Amino acid sequence: MSTAPVFSEVQKINPSAIIELFTLQLDNSLHGATTIYRFHSGSNLNANGQIVWAGNSYLRFPIEANGFAYQRGQIPRPKLIVSNALGTISAILLTVNQTTAGNDLTGATFTRIRTMARFIDAVNFPGSSNPLGTPDPTAEFKRQVFIVDRKAKENREVVEFELAGAIDMAGVRAPKRQCTRALFPSIGTFTQ
Repeated sequence: MSTAPVFSEVQKINPSAIIELFTLQLDNSLHGATTIYRFHSGSNLNANGQIVWAGNSYLRFPIEANGFAYQRGQIPRPKLIVSNALGTISAILLTVNQTTAGNDLTGATFTRIRTMARFIDAVNFPGSSNPLGTPDPTAEFKRQVFIVDRKAKENREVVEFELAGAIDMAGVRAPKRQCTRALFPSIGTFTQ
């Protein structure tokens, strides 16, 4: 991952568009598989609706993700609202629930990836040539990684998930080991 080309592009007078991509990765110990779902909420110049970046295809899917900003030193707790009009998310939930006794997607890893249109693969454009610049699969903003905390709502129209930072999960301590004087005997001993 390289942020320098992205920041250079953003500072131009007429920068290319920011492309927002999402991945949802299941955890084998929680969901019985390590499947990765890739999607985006925009469109591209080809009619297939997929965006290819770094060789991976991201399916166009109605999604609203918000709440990623840090406010007053608090860790963000984003909300993810995904269309369920075709029953795709309910089908994923049903598959996961059959293997894990009702765990839903809790514990799955959700990643928000942002790059610029200039850096996406050339296959996204007519003639397989990116008119905005040279594709660069490493040029991206810092990835934002969250854990699915809970399913807040599920109906025929939408499924809503609440996300949390890795250290913001219930029962997780940071650091995971307790520091004691027995482990670090030199702490508290000062020499003059």
